[in-house]
Amino acid sequence: MATEADVRRIALAMTGVTERPSWGQPAWFARTLMARIWEPGVLTVKTGEREALAGTEPETYFWTPHHERSPQLVLVRLDGIGGELLAELLQDSYRLAGGEQSNRKRP
Repeated sequence: MATEADVRRIALAMTGVTERPSWGQPAWFARTLMARIWEPGVLTVKTGEREALAGTEPETYFWTPHHERSPQLVLVRLDGIGGELLAELLQDSYRLAGGEQSNRKRP
């Protein structure tokens, strides 16, 4: 079972990620928002696989009408995943939030 402390530890270990509040909840930013606590025990991340995740494990992955207009956002019940999967989700979200761009060397 993953926790908010796990999210914080993994996210802040990534190059250039900062933490600040968003809508009164802890949130982590690369170039843009990469993850945010939606409510206790539920994390918002970016992914290119929202439909597939929610289709295979709807008890863990879901979204609300608020997220309909943002097809990359998915909500994750932290008690439904382990640390390794959390790290994979955050790495994908980091990439989609522009984290990789900040690591590229400029000519």
